[in-house]
Amino acid sequence: MPSCLPCALLSGVWAGQNCTFGQHLHCLVVNVTDHINASSLTMGQDRGKYDFYIGLGLAISSSIFIGGSFILKKKGLLRLARKGSMRAGQGGHAYLKEWLWWAGLLSMGAGEAANFAAYAFAPATLVTPLGALSVLVSAVLSSYFLTERLNLHGKLGCMLSILGSTTMVIHAPQEEEISSLEDMARKLVDPGFFVFATLVIIVAVIFIFVVGPRHGQTNILVYITICSVIGALSVSCVKGLGIAIKEAIAGKNVVRNPLAWLLLLGLVACVSTQINYLNKALDIFNTSLVTPIYYVFFTTSVLTCSAILFKEWEHMGTDDVIGTLSGFLTIIVGIFLLHAFKDISVSLATLAVSMRKEERAFPAANGMTSHSTYELLHNESAEDMEDREMGLPFDSVSRRNGAMTSSLDH
Repeated sequence: MPSCLPCALLSGVWAGQNCTFGQHLHCLVVNVTDHINASSLTMGQDRGKYDFYIGLGLAISSSIFIGGSFILKKKGLLRLARKGSMRAGQGGHAYLKEWLWWAGLLSMGAGEAANFAAYAFAPATLVTPLGALSVLVSAVLSSYFLTERLNLHGKLGCMLSILGSTTMVIHAPQEEEISSLEDMARKLVDPGFFVFATLVIIVAVIFIFVVGPRHGQTNILVYITICSVIGALSVSCVKGLGIAIKEAIAGKNVVRNPLAWLLLLGLVACVSTQINYLNKALDIFNTSLVTPIYYVFFTTSVLTCSAILFKEWEHMGTDDVIGTLSGFLTIIVGIFLLHAFKDISVSLATLAVSMRKEERAFPAANGMTSHSTYELLHNESAEDMEDREMGLPFDSVSRRNGAMTSSLDH
């Protein structure tokens, strides 16, 4: 009878067998624990990668829906204006009967919902800057459907915005730090975020009750600063609520968790404050100035909050940090070009014509410089001699600015 001596221990120790068939089977090392841990880590990395791409797709679709909503609303309002209805700016509400306006409203709602969901899957460092794509989509679609011309600066701004967004997507952090409300609660009581949130609230209160009443009507940065610093807290609330929704879908009871309700109340308060003061800024100052400045301030606040609360930047290498910041600065330049010069009619054709005119005028100007300078000095000398002959004091005559004054006037 063949007899075997089992000597197998499966928790990372020896596992082997010694039989009496005349052969000796070598013992094998089976590290089951390490194998399970490696499999779990790989599954977690794959899940994080899928979440990243889901969030990226939601953020891009959000920009498309929001950018298109402006075009649909504008088309509806223009159709009402052609019909002779009272315009919305004059207090009219005829747009409520226009289906294009409702289509734009639904499109904006879908975009905001997609943006809300994107924060649950992707880092805020990625989702927030991609909001600039909605401005780009709106500018491009308006040139086709609203017959609004997109000049050379606008086209360059669109290209730079796409380039900056692509750079940020490539270098954005793909690891998610918070996966449950318990993790969110631990992050919220972190000393670093507590200090940051306290400073944000203090700055907002000072600007609302002290600086705003005095300088809000004259300084564009006052109301925009209020919206931006409060916006950082609103994005944190959105991130937490997105995680709560994911847990609710997974079957966890989040209704009894007080943190979910606290985040919801915080979001309502922050968004209400943002809408109020952003409307004030848009009502007082030019939209072409408010939009790029608000984008820069708001995104900077969100990136700072994300670095402190979610610590997404800790997993980024030096090249990724530089790439993310470079992409953000590129988007800023693109948004500035898209808005600051939108009322200037500049195209490649007009640029080429102006360059030809300068080239033609440049040689002629060089050839006449010395001759015209000589004539100017000669004429001034002759005029000064005539003034002396007329008896006017020479020291009271001035022609440098094209004007002449005499002491006889005093």
